Amino acid sequence: MFFNSLQFAIFLPIVFICYWFFANKSRKYQNFILILASYYFYSCWDWRFLFLLVFSTLLDYFSAIKIEGSQTKSGKKFWLWLCISINLGFLGVFKYYNFFAESFAELLNGFGFHTNPVLLNLILPVGISFYTFHGLSYIIDIYYGRIKSERNFVDYSLFVSYFPLLVAGPIERATHLLPQLKVKREFNFEKAKEGIYQIIWGLVKKIVIADSCAIYANAIFDNHNSMNSLSLILGAIYFAFQIYGDFSGYSDIALGTSKLFGIDLLKNFNYPYFSRDIAEFWRRWHISLSSWFRDYLYIPLGGSKGSKLFQIRNTFIIFLVSGFWHGANWTFIAWGLINAIYFLPLLLLNQNRKNLDNFTLGFNFSSVRILFSIVTTFCLTSLAWIFFRSKTIHDAIAYIQRMFTNQNFSPQYFNIERYNYEILFLIVLFTLVEWNNRLKIEPISGKYSSLKLALCILTILALGVFTDYKSFIYFQF
Repeated sequence: MFFNSLQFAIFLPIVFICYWFFANKSRKYQNFILILASYYFYSCWDWRFLFLLVFSTLLDYFSAIKIEGSQTKSGKKFWLWLCISINLGFLGVFKYYNFFAESFAELLNGFGFHTNPVLLNLILPVGISFYTFHGLSYIIDIYYGRIKSERNFVDYSLFVSYFPLLVAGPIERATHLLPQLKVKREFNFEKAKEGIYQIIWGLVKKIVIADSCAIYANAIFDNHNSMNSLSLILGAIYFAFQIYGDFSGYSDIALGTSKLFGIDLLKNFNYPYFSRDIAEFWRRWHISLSSWFRDYLYIPLGGSKGSKLFQIRNTFIIFLVSGFWHGANWTFIAWGLINAIYFLPLLLLNQNRKNLDNFTLGFNFSSVRILFSIVTTFCLTSLAWIFFRSKTIHDAIAYIQRMFTNQNFSPQYFNIERYNYEILFLIVLFTLVEWNNRLKIEPISGKYSSLKLALCILTILALGVFTDYKSFIYFQF
């Protein structure tokens, strides 16, 4: 069930009505309705994987109780690592087994040992990386005594499987979400209106921007060997806006949907393409994942303490693991490595915490320098996205090599596809709107909100006719 489908457009109002009109007597009824809705939502993908979700929930629920009840540190560690091992074991089998088997076979073949690896014909359960990380953060927090174990199984199950965030995040923390599930929610019209506005803006990002850019990005990447430099540059730009519109659009819909039920989720994007360096970009892009790796991997490894050598090691580990988290392909690992290399000069010069403030532009030299930094960061990010989008490392290298060596900047692709100028105009217009909204709480609210809302809906309906309910990119992770 996609957020941009007719099925979800029917599902959401039904859940909303049951939640506020029939289950408003107590938070137990509210949570029960949401857990039923969440399990139904997940079963729409493949009901068989519902058992895996329930098993993961039971594992973390009872492991947390065992960790908290253990009288010795060794006992706590035993239950912690047992739970982590089983969780990562399931994730490894479904997501990474074939990758490791094929990579090991290729390595042996390179030394002259010809092998035929045994591969598993498994479908990747949707959202497994997200709900696994929900549970891991919970049991780790229990181990360190940051929170108490949750004894109400319905409440904990809802924390793990809450449908707005179940399949593609944001990756929530028990310290943030569980307290909201422990109290009765009261209907707030203003909050619900904000939620509707955020859903509409998320659909604009997905249907109007991401799906439109996908048509051109796919055509260019699939035929990169015959494209000239200008077309390849455009392909990288199209994909940069596609993945941003797709994933941040999903996050907006998730946050907006949750507001309809009186629950706040963690903000996942903060206008990352207006970042002045790579460090700032990663503080603004997929914030819930970046902060997860920071708190549960980077800091336990030592973080920024110790020598520069240890800091560099920790930085490369977190970026490589982040890349590998995205998928079982060397392209994702290369993407993580490239971002680590981008980050390295900032770390060595102690500039990685430099750009923490908001800023404005004016007619002065400082603004020119800021604008140059923004454009440079976007170009570096778009270059790395080529590895993220490509099917193989060879394809990515061939794409970049041809982009820099072809040196033909005639409007080749403009002559192949229709509406090229229109999509570029749409990207420029979207960028200006994002720039205007970056310091606002809600993108559609404020002056002329009704007119902006009407324009957004009209644009969604106009361009939505040409889409086929394309899946969100991050559903595969």
